[in-house]
Amino acid sequence: MKTFLTTTLVTALLASSALAQDLTNIRFTLGWKTQGSDAAFFVAKDKGYFEEEGLNVIIDQGEGSGATVTRIMGGAYDAGFGDINAIIQNASERPDEAPVMVYMMWNQPPFAIVTKKESGITSIEDFQGRTLGGAQGTPTTRLLPVFARTNELDMEAIEISNMAPNLQEPMLIRDEIDGALVFNITSYFNLLANRQDPEADYDWWQFGDYGMDLYSNGLMVSQRLLDENPDAVAGLVRAVNKASIEIGIDQDTAMEAVVNYDNLVNAEIERQRLNFAYERLMASEEAAEIGLGDVDDERLARAIDIVVEGYGLTATPAVDQVFSREFLPPREERELVYEAD
Repeated sequence: MKTFLTTTLVTALLASSALAQDLTNIRFTLGWKTQGSDAAFFVAKDKGYFEEEGLNVIIDQGEGSGATVTRIMGGAYDAGFGDINAIIQNASERPDEAPVMVYMMWNQPPFAIVTKKESGITSIEDFQGRTLGGAQGTPTTRLLPVFARTNELDMEAIEISNMAPNLQEPMLIRDEIDGALVFNITSYFNLLANRQDPEADYDWWQFGDYGMDLYSNGLMVSQRLLDENPDAVAGLVRAVNKASIEIGIDQDTAMEAVVNYDNLVNAEIERQRLNFAYERLMASEEAAEIGLGDVDDERLARAIDIVVEGYGLTATPAVDQVFSREFLPPREERELVYEAD
C-alpha cells in the first residue's frame, strides 16, 4: 500500500509538472497597484480560465496605464492592462514596436476636471481665469489644449500648475488650485481617502461630455505575441472576456479574487472602485450595441486624431495599428449585464 501511494503521488506530481510545462507563459502587467477594477484578470486566474486556454499568466503590479505600453515594448511583458492613447502615441513614433489593443474594457474615458461645488465654477467657460493643477505627461493634462480649442476656450486665460499626481487632491481641498486635471477613477477615491464627499461636494467635468470622445484602458498585447502565438492571444481574450462578463452580476467573487491576489488592499474601497469602473467606464450605450471588448472604428479614428493633435505627433496611425478585433469572441458572448450586488 505504501509503495502504491508513493507511486500514485509521484505520478500525480509528474502529470502536474507536465501540464505546467505544456502551458504557455504570459507575462502580464497591470496598469497600477492592485485595484478592484483589475478584478477580471484575477478572476480569470483564480477560476482557471487562463489555464483552460493553455496559459500560465503571471500577473505583476504596474507603474501607470501609460507605462504598460513601454513595459511591453521593452520586452519585459507580453501583455497588460493599459491606455490605448499611449498605444496611439507609440504607434505614431515606433509603429513596429507598439503593442496592439485586443479587448477594449474602459470604452468611456476617465479623463476629467474636478472642481469644488463651492468654487463658483458652473460651466467650463469658468475655467478661464482660474488655475488648474495637472501632472505633466498625463493624458488629461496633455489633451487640455485640444479640450480648450474644441470648446472655444482661451487657453492663455487658463493657468496650469504642474504638480505630482499625489498633490492634486490635497491642493484642491486646500483651495490652492481651482480644479484638478485627473483620471476620475483615481481622483474619486483619492478624495474619499481624504475624507471628502466626491458626489456631494465636487463637480466632475468629463472630457467625453465635451467633444473629447476618447477610449481608454483595455487588454493589449505585444506585436511579438501576435505574430508568434495568435492562439495564445485568442485564449487570453476569451478568458478575460468570460471573467469580465461574469463580474457584471457577481462582484463578490470578483473581490475574493482581488483579495486573494493582494490581501493588503482596502476591500471596501476597491469594491467601490470595481463598481465605479463598471457603472461609469464600461456599461455604456456603445457596449450595449457592439458588445464589451469592441470599438467603433469611426469613433476610434476621431480619437486618434485628437491624440495626434494633443501630443503633437507627426504621423497618424491607422485604426488597425492600434486595435484588432480579430481575437474577440462572438458578439453574444460579450453581452455585458451589470447589476451591483
